[in-house]
Amino acid sequence: MIVGLPKEIKKQEYRVALTPAGCEMIVKQGHGVVVERQAGEGSGFADAEYLDAGAGLVESAQEVWSTADLIVKVKEPLSEEFAFFREGQILFTYLHLAAAPDLAQALVNRGVTAIAYETIQAPNGSLPLLTPMSEVAGRMAVQEGAKYLEAFQGGRGVLLGGVPGVPPAEVIIIGGGIVGTNAAKMALGLGADVVVLEKSADRMRYLDDVFQGRLRTLTSNSYNIANAVRKADLLIGAVLVPGARAPRLVTEEMVKTMKKGAVIVDVAVDQGGSIATIDRATTHENPTYEKHGVIHYAVANMPGAVPRTSTLALTNVTIDYILQLADKGFEVSVQNNPMLALGVNACRGAITHPQVAEAVSLPYAKLESLW
Repeated sequence: MIVGLPKEIKKQEYRVALTPAGCEMIVKQGHGVVVERQAGEGSGFADAEYLDAGAGLVESAQEVWSTADLIVKVKEPLSEEFAFFREGQILFTYLHLAAAPDLAQALVNRGVTAIAYETIQAPNGSLPLLTPMSEVAGRMAVQEGAKYLEAFQGGRGVLLGGVPGVPPAEVIIIGGGIVGTNAAKMALGLGADVVVLEKSADRMRYLDDVFQGRLRTLTSNSYNIANAVRKADLLIGAVLVPGARAPRLVTEEMVKTMKKGAVIVDVAVDQGGSIATIDRATTHENPTYEKHGVIHYAVANMPGAVPRTSTLALTNVTIDYILQLADKGFEVSVQNNPMLALGVNACRGAITHPQVAEAVSLPYAKLESLW
């Protein structure tokens, strides 16, 4: 099989889906790798490193897409890449189709087999290919939130950890999963007062145990969310439903009650956002906007700001799946690996993930019905 690595074209996206080390592993298994020139440059990987690993270099994304059987990316294809889609080609990347109906339709129209990192799911419900980027995004949410609380950024002028005699900032985190847990680690490490709202009693017990009572947990419901949001200096949306659009848990009326200069960071923006006033994604170049006196940070590719760390963390968990697909082919791989099968969002002209189909209003077909 030929594996293709195009350069990411999303604005200020510097990650890459395959490191030279991963490339070498694929080549040693007897497969080919085609890399667009400078694809790894943003993450600190030179073209010469890919050549040394056994890859072939090409000048354009079109050459990668037209040559490769399996395309590996980081972010979802943009509209200018839709023309490259080929029937039967395998695309392996973060897709977030619930918030991208045009992409979903293009994948269906072109008969692309699309596997989404974010819906590959283990029997215990964990999302192993989303986890490393959730860890990065959760930690970055606090880092960025702390920055935009500074007065010259438009914030309240509050130091997250306070100082002796001055109380710390109030950090409210909605969702106690991987993003929320990592955000809590960072916020507590900086000395903030942290509250996590979570709907699972077992998860709240886990957080209370792990953090030894240093944070407070509250059951996530509209009443508790409204009260917590009103007190927040920094509000972090950390809610995800695999494959589906993020639930809108914070209403515009709640945002209106927030302190002037408070900051919202919504990590779920690439799934549509869980804060009602997050009405558009922003970029690293222009990351924030103000609404109702509150600073909104809505960058959809937060880990792209730290591409070296993010690329290494991501490829650590994707390479085994890439090797499976290359060695065994698509059908055998998904039949042998139920976790990988859950990642298939589109196949042979159909949407094969029920939550995605519902979100984009396209017909759903069970994957096994397409063999």
